[in-house]
Amino acid sequence: MSDCGSSEAGQHLRVQKVAIVGTGSWGTALTRLVAPNADQVVMLARSEEVRRGINQQRHNPRHLSDFQLADNVRATCDDAEACEGADAVVLAVPSAYLRQTCHRLACVIASDAPVLILTKGIEPGSLELMADVAADELGHPERMAVLSGPNHAEEICRGVVSGSVVASSNPEVARLFQGLLVCPSFRVYVSDDLAGVEVCGAVKNVIAIACGVAVGVGAGDNTLAMLMTRGLAEISRVAYALGGQPLTCMGLAGMGDLVATCTSEHSRNRTFGEAFTRGESLDDYQARTHMVVEGARAALSVHELATKLHIETPITNQVFGILYDGRPLAEAMDALLCRLPREEFYGLSKSE
Repeated sequence: MSDCGSSEAGQHLRVQKVAIVGTGSWGTALTRLVAPNADQVVMLARSEEVRRGINQQRHNPRHLSDFQLADNVRATCDDAEACEGADAVVLAVPSAYLRQTCHRLACVIASDAPVLILTKGIEPGSLELMADVAADELGHPERMAVLSGPNHAEEICRGVVSGSVVASSNPEVARLFQGLLVCPSFRVYVSDDLAGVEVCGAVKNVIAIACGVAVGVGAGDNTLAMLMTRGLAEISRVAYALGGQPLTCMGLAGMGDLVATCTSEHSRNRTFGEAFTRGESLDDYQARTHMVVEGARAALSVHELATKLHIETPITNQVFGILYDGRPLAEAMDALLCRLPREEFYGLSKSE
């Protein structure tokens, strides 16, 4: 029986309808958290197969297929049916599709409906964070919030104790989603550092690919620890450059999510890095797993952003190189190891 909805976890919120846009692993897992606090949860599916499976068998046939959905969760392929009248909207689509999805849904999502974005990334070209992309298309940026933390969907479904942070420039929006999601097994903290939390969620996926590559070529625990720690410094520099708070990188959205993503068998970014060393391409990996490797797209945008703003991102640069420039793994590793070590926390002070 679900422990979500217990009053011991904090201040809860009860709503009539929550719309979840996307039926991937994270969108599916999130139903476990919101269903106890809503009269109905409507998932917007692209596939008739998924819609039918959710409504008839109470299981998502493509993602987390062993997880039984609550009775008040249903799916539809109709935009208006999913989003009209929703008290809260959750966006759980890959970053490559977020803008077009929001553009399509702008006419059916109420202008005052708070929006929670689960998507992690930085849009190539515009170099906008996901909350900015959503606000561009849906309007009213003050209603946007993002959720990030060490939250593998497989464990959320099982009620494994987890923690996350919801960030918004509007404290009321952050508290609203905190109340909608929090329960004894899912601890939700709030933050006003929207940029910092988003950067952590995007860049850690790039570092996880690097860790997977390291494992694939036989690196040990010492190497992984170094990569994660120096990756955290890299994340902090990007966050700081975009107006985020470096301390955010020490929390759940930063260090917490980084550790989980770089070490877990559930991490598609880490496991892709390992598969890449065995000769599997990005397209083949995504086709085999039916999952999007967000770190591969983030490597493009973070590399572009770092070049534009003159931010040192050596790990990201090498991930970009092996994925898109055909750089040999040995050459990428040598480029990192031949760098002259500097002061540990350089790049985080305006006085430098």
